[in-house]
Amino acid sequence: MIAIDGRGGAGKTTLAERLRKVVPNSAIVHTDDIAWNHAYFNWGAVLVENILQPLHQGEAVDFRPDAWITHDRPGSITIPAGADVIWVEGTGIIREELAPWLDASVWMQGDLDEQERLLIVRDGDSPEQLEHVANWLLEELPFLLREQPWARATMIVVGPPQTDHDPDTELVVAPPTNP
Repeated sequence: MIAIDGRGGAGKTTLAERLRKVVPNSAIVHTDDIAWNHAYFNWGAVLVENILQPLHQGEAVDFRPDAWITHDRPGSITIPAGADVIWVEGTGIIREELAPWLDASVWMQGDLDEQERLLIVRDGDSPEQLEHVANWLLEELPFLLREQPWARATMIVVGPPQTDHDPDTELVVAPPTNP
C-alpha cells in the first residue's frame, strides 16, 4: 500500500497512473471516489473498512459507497485480489489514522499558483466549481496543517521537474538545486 498525497492539482493521479502502467500487477484507489458526495476529508474509516482492510486480508474489493447509491452514480470501486502494489492517491491519504495501513508514502509538493492554474484547466472555472474550490480550501488548509503529511511521507516529490524528460516513461529524481 503506497499513498500518494498532495494538494489539488499536484499531479497525484497522473503519477499514480504512470506508476500503475510500469509496475506489473498493481492497482489504484482514488480517494476522490470515497469522498464523492460524502465529505472532503472525513472518509478515513470508510476507506479502511471497505478497501484497505479487505485488501490487507488478500480479498478483492467491490465497494459501492453509500453516496453513490443515494446519487445514482453507476459502478463501484473494484480492486482485484492479489495485487502486488496498491497506489492509494488523493489529498488527505497521508494521515495519522491511516498510517498503520500504509507501507510507504509520497508527498507531491508543488507550486500553489501552478496547481491552481492546473485545477482550472482540469475542472473549469464555472461559478459552481469556484464555489466548490472555495469550500474545499476551507477544509483542506486546516486539515493539512493539522496532519502535516509532508512530515510523515517516506518521499517528497517536487514538481514539475525542470530537467528534460519523457513524462510517459521517466520520473525525474534529482538532488535539490541551489537558488
